[in-house]
Amino acid sequence: MRVWAPACTGVEFAIDGGASHRLERAEDGYFEARIPGVTAGTRYWFRLDGDQLRPDPVSRFQPDGPHGPSVIVDPSAFRWTDQSWTGIDPRGQVIYELHAGTFTPEGTWRAAVAQLEELKELGITVVELMPVAEFPGRFGWGYDGVDLYAPTRVYGAPDDLRGFVDRAHALGIAVILDLVYNHFGPDGNYLADFSSDYFTDRYKNDWGRAINFETSPPARAFFVENSGYWIDEFHVDGMRLDATQDIKDASREHVVASIVRRAREAGGARRLYLIAENEPQHSVLVRPLSSGGWGLDAVWNDDFHHSAIVALTGSREAYYTDYKGGVQELISCAKYGYLYQGQWYRWQKKRRGTPALDLPPHAFVSYLENHDQVANSALGRRVHQVSSPGRFRAMTALTLLGPATPMLFQGQEFASSAPFLYFADHGEELRENIRKGRHEFLSQFSSVLDPEVAPLLAPPDAEETFLRCKLKLEERQTHRHAYALHRDLIQLRRSSKVITQPVRVDGAVLAPEAMALRFFSPEGDLLLIVNLGCDLELTPAPEPLLGAPAASKWSLLWSSESVKYGGHGTAPVHPNAQWWLPGESALLFGPVPMTADGDDD
Repeated sequence: MRVWAPACTGVEFAIDGGASHRLERAEDGYFEARIPGVTAGTRYWFRLDGDQLRPDPVSRFQPDGPHGPSVIVDPSAFRWTDQSWTGIDPRGQVIYELHAGTFTPEGTWRAAVAQLEELKELGITVVELMPVAEFPGRFGWGYDGVDLYAPTRVYGAPDDLRGFVDRAHALGIAVILDLVYNHFGPDGNYLADFSSDYFTDRYKNDWGRAINFETSPPARAFFVENSGYWIDEFHVDGMRLDATQDIKDASREHVVASIVRRAREAGGARRLYLIAENEPQHSVLVRPLSSGGWGLDAVWNDDFHHSAIVALTGSREAYYTDYKGGVQELISCAKYGYLYQGQWYRWQKKRRGTPALDLPPHAFVSYLENHDQVANSALGRRVHQVSSPGRFRAMTALTLLGPATPMLFQGQEFASSAPFLYFADHGEELRENIRKGRHEFLSQFSSVLDPEVAPLLAPPDAEETFLRCKLKLEERQTHRHAYALHRDLIQLRRSSKVITQPVRVDGAVLAPEAMALRFFSPEGDLLLIVNLGCDLELTPAPEPLLGAPAASKWSLLWSSESVKYGGHGTAPVHPNAQWWLPGESALLFGPVPMTADGDDD
């Protein structure tokens, strides 16, 4: 048994309700000893300076929550069946963000396992789990985790999570974890009792004390090794690093680069998939370690989301201020990823982003929904509820057929009627502060200040708020039009290397609300046209991207206006003569050989 506790003069290993064993002080503030008779299932504490009982900072499980004793876990006891699993390539993936507590009525890993086959049939290749590290209370998003090595007891035992990953691999689905290394939650974090060096006042942090990655190697190693731990002991396939802008470090090698290096070392020959969230849009995250980058595979692209939401809703409140939702923005996202790569950003009154023109499309993750963006509204409404049906279908097509890696948020695929709201069960002493903080955050949206809205804001600490967010899985059938839309688009994407691995993508504005994207490939080009406006006749059509490849003509492959998806049906488009585009629709065309007599339609 070993623990780093330089703040203490003495440390004991105390079996819960039993004997205590003194640990010997070693070098660099560590205490260690061999403890006889300790087996898996033993509950224990560390007694600090003969007084305070504290859980293990690297506890593998906290069955009574972060304030209770730790438990010895034998990670080798689980019988894995994924020996042939080799990981995934960063290209060609479709991500599904999942919150274990609301994904199923039961809110457990075992219940989630039963839904994995449905995700496979949908075409999902990567499940991204919202944070699973132990947090206080009965429910929460997980971003207030305090025991970074202990999967929360709320969703089941550690082996239940292992079983989820093992079954996913058997179905060909990768699993990545949302890891939070930028702050700890306000309740249940006892690290400072072991050492104040875990934290620093050198930097400001949006959610509490900043973490110290610079002056204490053991404190830094606590986080770096954590990334390898989840890969080693739970066989996860990578990570999504939360809010990397608040992982502040002036070391020669930034700690994110060290985390990435450790993760890939743990993965060995298995190919990992490493993603970051980064609000300032720093492209260094996805540049190679060998050239001074931080070595991740992809970054979330809020620019695409913000522009798409403005296009879908017309609203430009708060952080949507600097987006017009025009088709040129959507084309630029498809071609270049970030819209802001160093330009002035009015909302923040500073420049935003860094150059990223050379990055490949799969280095960006695009989405219409994620946990934050659905919840960052007064009522937690889903995108289909705040947009017209036609625009929703068209923008879904652009997201799932666009060159970036697409991501769905749980329930999006069947137009879930359940909202996703902010919920956290932190106890009475923090209740009022959490409610106040959430209201202040939402108040950046001026519509929230409407006196009719305030009574509708869901209290984050109420169990009812949490329960309202649980998916109604039967809506896969009752909302079958939306489900068919997502299923068919994902299958179309996955079956086409032209979409997932194009040689080049170019785009053009066809009208104020209509655009074309052309995917160039030796296997045959594809043409995606999205019209967010009214019915449109393109006569004449002096746009070279509309011209079919040599000796070919365009043939309609797919339409968002199919009655199968709840559309009105697609009238003749005449892509090789006088183009006619139905309003609020997306159409995909592929080349077919020209007939001998040159007849176009």
